[in-house]
Amino acid sequence: MDPLLIVFAGVLLLAVLLSSLAHRTILSTAALFLVAGFVLGDGALGVVSLAPDDELVGTLAELALFAVLFTDGMRVGWQDLRTAWRLPGRALGWGLPLTLVITALGAHYVVGLGWVESLLIGAILAPTDPVFAAALVGNEKVPPRLRQLLNVESGVNDGLALPFVMVFLAVAAGSDNLHLGDLGLELGLGVLIGVVVPWLAIKVEQTRWFSASTQYEPLNALAIGLLVLALGKATHGNLFLAAFAAGITVATFGQRQRESFEHFGELIAELLKLAALLVFGALISLPLLGSVGWQGWVFAILALIAARPIAIWISFLGAGLTVREQAAVAWFGPKGFASVVYGLIVLASGISTAQGVFQLVAVTIVLSILLHSSTDIVVARWFDDEREVPAWYGAARRLRDRTRGQSGQNPTAPAPRPAEPDR
Repeated sequence: MDPLLIVFAGVLLLAVLLSSLAHRTILSTAALFLVAGFVLGDGALGVVSLAPDDELVGTLAELALFAVLFTDGMRVGWQDLRTAWRLPGRALGWGLPLTLVITALGAHYVVGLGWVESLLIGAILAPTDPVFAAALVGNEKVPPRLRQLLNVESGVNDGLALPFVMVFLAVAAGSDNLHLGDLGLELGLGVLIGVVVPWLAIKVEQTRWFSASTQYEPLNALAIGLLVLALGKATHGNLFLAAFAAGITVATFGQRQRESFEHFGELIAELLKLAALLVFGALISLPLLGSVGWQGWVFAILALIAARPIAIWISFLGAGLTVREQAAVAWFGPKGFASVVYGLIVLASGISTAQGVFQLVAVTIVLSILLHSSTDIVVARWFDDEREVPAWYGAARRLRDRTRGQSGQNPTAPAPRPAEPDR
């Protein structure tokens, strides 16, 4: 733990010092932690030594995903969700299963896995994560319906994908009992805890017998989140649906709690996210990246540039989105903490193909983090009226203009009018 803590503190300090630069360019703090974990892990320098079955790995990924979904849920209230469900409904009702099926087709025909294992990988990689598209989701100049679509979809699809993961995992393990009733109970219990606990806590705090001081106000939502997490784990309710439902409930009934916790909560979620990325990077090694072969890398690329875009294109036919909005939604289906957690569940399951499934999942997640976290700021600026651009873009534009000038073309001069035809 000591080397891991020292490494995390050092990389965190570096990320803080580079954060302003990262905000203006394609540099990504998420990618920084992933690369640092890879370089300092067993695959390279060996400073941080971790194994996929270490309890710290699964616990940290679970906590990070819970915190992210809890804070994401606070960005929308129930009224907002109810009045703007049309687009997220398309993404979840059509986009999620289509992405699962197309990803499974790639795993079967490109890598050569059996149908059960292919469907399992499709279920693991179907959920999206807004963390690696933060510049898009958090940019107020991006159309609100687009930000809400990505936020709601990513918050709900983690929990919706879990039953598919567990069913396909049970089939792969040769189980005759798929426990569908237990899975339904787990999902329903998660939503119930996520709604009832925050509602009761807020109503109690609003009575004349209780009142939170200004100093402790930010801890109110934190205490609610911790109680939801503890009850979810104790009752085996779905933690991810519970987290998102709890965030929405706080946003709906506790506007004051929401506002006081917003900045504090985002910092907590960011810390857990970056720690989880560092740990995940430490699990990646060159032998693991090479073990999937060229077929595995082709599959990972297709899973990112084909599966989601095709599914979204079909799902949003006639939805009224602009081409720019649909392109942004199609591209930003990054794979993140939910896929990491589900991949670790499969790795710990003991099925014969567990290692191969985890390797494909890990390669796809690594590629997704590098691509999506480095392009979110670029795509977000499509919607930016001020058109702030990275420094390298301005240099490239000046070089282009200089080249045109040397060739005798004035880039700012209007194009000559065509000659009038002889009469």
